[in-house]
Amino acid sequence: MSFSMSDWSIHVASWRDYTHLSQLERACFPAEDLWPFWDLIGVLTLPGIVRLKALVGEQMVGFIAGERDLETRIGWVTTLGVMPEHRRLGIALALLAACERDLDMPIIRLSVRESNRAAICLYEGQGYAIINRWKKYYVGGEDALVFEKRR
Repeated sequence: MSFSMSDWSIHVASWRDYTHLSQLERACFPAEDLWPFWDLIGVLTLPGIVRLKALVGEQMVGFIAGERDLETRIGWVTTLGVMPEHRRLGIALALLAACERDLDMPIIRLSVRESNRAAICLYEGQGYAIINRWKKYYVGGEDALVFEKRR
């Protein structure tokens, strides 16, 4: 699966994207939020995971992953990041829409740092609403806001 916008395109990611995903993580998230090696390998290899990358040429400029809980019929967006110099181009929005489509669940949830206003605005603009707060979820004690979208 892939589709293109003017200067970038979205494709399925694989284990071969480990180095690029690790670089993207370091550019997008604070050090205390970086996923360890095995989590990155897992998100790129485990069966049933939706894993999509946004490319400009051969450069990964965005990534999203999601997983399904088939028992509860709930999909979870587990990570979404876009390189700072490629933000505000619609890449995060396109990755989110593609992940939602590929998850194919009636309910989609995600969590985000309470201080991440840009992400919160993106999610609210796409129909997500806060359903919970996980107290002191992140390293350093910041709360996570849990968002949900029903389709």
